[in-house]
Amino acid sequence: MSSLSVRLPLSRDVGDGFEMIKNFKTMIKQNFKMLLLTSPGERVMEPDFGVGMKKYLFEAFSETTFAKIERDIFKQAEIYMPTIQIEEIFFTALDENANALSVRIKYSIPNLNIKDLLEFTI
Repeated sequence: MSSLSVRLPLSRDVGDGFEMIKNFKTMIKQNFKMLLLTSPGERVMEPDFGVGMKKYLFEAFSETTFAKIERDIFKQAEIYMPTIQIEEIFFTALDENANALSVRIKYSIPNLNIKDLLEFTI
């Protein structure tokens, strides 16, 4: 089967040279995660690309902060990932570490009839 994209982070693979993504669901999920973790100005030739989740790391987690993050995620996904439809975003401040936030995003890919969940911690 042909490959769609290289899997990040890069790792060696005997068959393809580097580990590759071979299905659309995995590629879209990786691209969505990159959109969330990339800071605006970090991507060459796309200064507005990215939510920049790291910038929220040392903010006091409150409903206001969560609403701001959610607004940024929806705005960026609408511009750079119109193939996905965000259904729900969940935020959980981790008790053991006051400066850690767990994010869970339920989304779908209507054209492929796929539902998925993206989870990460900042």
